[in-house]
Amino acid sequence: MSVTQILFRDAEQADAREIAALYRLAAGGVADVIWDALKEPGEDIIDAGARRYAREDVDFSYQNCAIAECRGLPVGLLHAYPMHADPDFDPASVDPVLRPYAELEEDDSYYIAGIALKADYRRRGMGTKMLRLAELRALTRGLAKLSLIAFEENTDSVRLYERLGYRVTDSRDIVPHPLIQHDGRALLMVKNLG
Repeated sequence: MSVTQILFRDAEQADAREIAALYRLAAGGVADVIWDALKEPGEDIIDAGARRYAREDVDFSYQNCAIAECRGLPVGLLHAYPMHADPDFDPASVDPVLRPYAELEEDDSYYIAGIALKADYRRRGMGTKMLRLAELRALTRGLAKLSLIAFEENTDSVRLYERLGYRVTDSRDIVPHPLIQHDGRALLMVKNLG
């Protein structure tokens, strides 16, 4: 499989379940914490995530996602949206497990909430292509910087982001939880495009 065989397209509402499954790959258990609290009795956690992504006009919507496809099959996800400060937001009102991530925000940036690739498609330059797509989308929205949160112990991803110009600007300790797959620190990484 060559990177040239990968096409990117805007997600559609019908992609919500695939988006949820791909987002779980990137979220390190954080999505599981949220979706577990939202799921209906007897509902699969992926279905709970799909309901969340099927919504419109919110940050966590299919409308803010791009799907990477190889031969017509979804193999990757870019989920990103403009991040603007909410003057009424109080981090203390957030679940303590999720608070570190809520505190790591870069105002007036294009926030990459998730970038994910299925295992067979990693280490082939696709992550870099997805990050370049995020840069283009940021610029078309008039935003001169990108931001994302990375797990410190995910050293491969952190190195990729640093190689592409992202710098750590803040961090928080990860609050242990049975669904969270990482320990250590969550890193806010920012790239200026100007």
